[in-house]
Amino acid sequence: MRRGLSNLGAATLRQIEELGRMIRFGGRIVMAAGRPPFRWRSFMAAVYDSGLLSVALICAAGLTVGFVLGLQLYNTLVRFGAEDSLGTAVGLSLIRELGPVLTGLLVTGRAGSAITAEIGAMRTGQQLDGLRMMAIDPIHFVVMPRAMAVFFVLPLLSALFVALGIFGAYLMGVEVLGLDGGTYLASLEAAVEFDTDVLQSLVKSVVFGVLLALIATWRGYSCEPHSAGVSRATTSTVVTASIAILLADYLLTALWSL
Repeated sequence: MRRGLSNLGAATLRQIEELGRMIRFGGRIVMAAGRPPFRWRSFMAAVYDSGLLSVALICAAGLTVGFVLGLQLYNTLVRFGAEDSLGTAVGLSLIRELGPVLTGLLVTGRAGSAITAEIGAMRTGQQLDGLRMMAIDPIHFVVMPRAMAVFFVLPLLSALFVALGIFGAYLMGVEVLGLDGGTYLASLEAAVEFDTDVLQSLVKSVVFGVLLALIATWRGYSCEPHSAGVSRATTSTVVTASIAILLADYLLTALWSL
């Protein structure tokens, strides 16, 4: 019993130390972002890799989720004679919750894992050590542009996901199930408010972007310098960032409702 408690305490201390190192690493990224010159070329390349290459995935997922929401919510609302509220239900579900959360999870799986693997490969190939030998800060040269790119593109991808989800539900509800299009759009417009809905979605997507950028870059930067270490770091990025996004979503939703 005593040994089990001792092991649990040691593991907890290691996790706290890891969290502290990650937070300090995030502070170094912020300081690097404010130190000239800004790596515009690396930043734009990272925006292309993390953002533009994720657009097809986000579009497909947004439309599919919209189709499913439109079908399921219509079949549920029609039982209560409230099918005219389909636009309200779809809009609030996507804008408040599903849009930022699903976008964060999708970008984690596609871009977050790629960033970790890329930085981890640089660490394994001693490229980061080579930059230090040339008096170049690897955080400023390698990490900061990728972290800033994820932070920049996630709110945009979330907005795209929400728009396509609403459009997909419109196609399902209006074109397939026969709901009046004006009724759908009117209920959507009447229910969605900027202060309580759109702003909440924006804040969530920004927070998720910060979490994903920090976790993905930290796992790659601190991974063990061999192929197995890169593999474990990539897996850890997907798992840790996904859990962090879900926990942050709960906390933000609870705080917003106070």
